[in-house]
Amino acid sequence: MLDAHHHLWDTSRRAHPWMDGPWADPLRGRFDADRYARVSGTCGVTASIVVQALHDVAETRELLDVARGPGPVAGVVGWCDLTAPDVADTLADLAAGPLVGIRHLVQDEPDPDWLGRPDVRRGLRAVGAAGLVYDLLVRPPQAGAALAAARALPEVAFVLDHAGKPDIAGGGREPWASWLRRMAALPNVTVKLSGLVTEAAPGGDPADIMIYARHVLETFGPDRVMYGSDWPVCTLAASYREVADLAGEAMAELTDGERAAVAEGTARRVYGLES
Repeated sequence: MLDAHHHLWDTSRRAHPWMDGPWADPLRGRFDADRYARVSGTCGVTASIVVQALHDVAETRELLDVARGPGPVAGVVGWCDLTAPDVADTLADLAAGPLVGIRHLVQDEPDPDWLGRPDVRRGLRAVGAAGLVYDLLVRPPQAGAALAAARALPEVAFVLDHAGKPDIAGGGREPWASWLRRMAALPNVTVKLSGLVTEAAPGGDPADIMIYARHVLETFGPDRVMYGSDWPVCTLAASYREVADLAGEAMAELTDGERAAVAEGTARRVYGLES
């Protein structure tokens, strides 16, 4: 099993501005590779992709060092300034390590059309030209810009994180469900079956999450869906084991080959990881 989305950090060493209130207290502290390996290993995870949590190249370089060492981390989705004139040079430098993709915390940008800016589009083209994937972290306000960017840049491989963060707690399926179908119609987009537990109401019925998870699988198809835990963020709502079990439940009606794609194959293909 390959976990295509988790994080590592130590908030005593580096501030995380998005942890902006008491809600984030359980996420403060040291969540390192050893701790991750202990919780994920009990669920059969043998490889993983660690994802940036800061707009900081220094964090990306540290994650690349982790991926070079022992343990399950096989690839890094890092960060660089897409708007910088020398973005191609920075990407080339970072790609000397096990860099598989780039991500920006688009959901936190005040401009909902940030992905439509000419300087950002130029950076996205550089990501594609470097043979890297771009992870889309968006909420509904940025959904239109994400769709437009993926349509405008068919040469760039996009991965939609957390299925676009649907409003599971509010029970709203539209316009998310229709938007997801439009994203799925683009052959350069794949999606992560991740992050849904934290979009649900605390203590809610897991069946509510299943409605959204199965829509993800139905719209994209298993060969374009990849499992991700979103650890340790997921621990705000569920344990690692519970997240893995929910993913297994969502895949219960798939064939063995389809389950293998979601559990590992899609991520290896999209991120270019060796089997």
